[in-house]
Amino acid sequence: MTPDQWIAFFAAIVGGALRVGTPFLFVSLGECLTEKSGRINLGLEGVLVLSAMASFGGAYLSGSPWIGVLVGALAGALLAALHGVLCSLNRVNDVATGIALMLLGTGLAFYLGKPLIQPQAPQIPSIPLGNWSDISAVRAALQINALVPIGVLLAVAMWWGFARTRAGLLVRMAGDSANATRALGYSVSGIRIAATAAGGFIAGLGGASLTLFYPGSWNEGISSGQGLIAVALVIFARWSPLRCVGAALLFGGAGAIGPALQSIGVGWGYHLFNTVPYVLTLVILVLTCKPGSVAAGTPGELSSTR
Repeated sequence: MTPDQWIAFFAAIVGGALRVGTPFLFVSLGECLTEKSGRINLGLEGVLVLSAMASFGGAYLSGSPWIGVLVGALAGALLAALHGVLCSLNRVNDVATGIALMLLGTGLAFYLGKPLIQPQAPQIPSIPLGNWSDISAVRAALQINALVPIGVLLAVAMWWGFARTRAGLLVRMAGDSANATRALGYSVSGIRIAATAAGGFIAGLGGASLTLFYPGSWNEGISSGQGLIAVALVIFARWSPLRCVGAALLFGGAGAIGPALQSIGVGWGYHLFNTVPYVLTLVILVLTCKPGSVAAGTPGELSSTR
């Protein structure tokens, strides 16, 4: 490859990491908040798909991408809040409820979103980071989603909030010890419902980025399992919002390898490289989920030893 091709290839990887990693970032931050409170939401795939459809529909009907973003985030919050309320009932299992909500969310999205498959909706504006280069491929690759800076700031705010605020302390306490939380007079169920709903709102921003930026349209295969992958991503990030940013970029870069090779004319193995994020997920789960051990940073209520 020529030097320009190498530059274009690496720019495509970086740009792809930012584009593909944006949904991972928001969904992982949402799941991080949920799990910090001591609850697992495996329904995030349904949240992501439903919010993606709702965002596209909101933008299409209103003519504003930002209204679409808000509609998608609210749809994600509502579905996640339902999960939180159901899981607060006696003898209700988080995992089983999450799977049921995943099916509900995707089913609603597919049913309500059928009229939205053909239309085009206004898109979230992009931020040009490649104007320093004369290479058109570099400039095109470094057009990033305007939601990316919001996601990074949100990660920093969550990190600071967990460490320095009363609300963050309550979330962490509910996740580490439900008995201690009750002993201090706080409602464990109330904290977890609020954290789960807020996590769904954040994950909904990831759904908005799917249909309103990249790939920028609504179809029934829009998510490709990113909501489920985000659960493994949170484990990989050790429940740290800041590490979720790096993990999202890693997964995004892995998903961008195939398109980056195709952009410089390398067509062989395209579909094989598209499996890299899923292989990476399996590797992470094998390395971090060892029988009889608890991953560092695991909230106490999620520990397998409890």
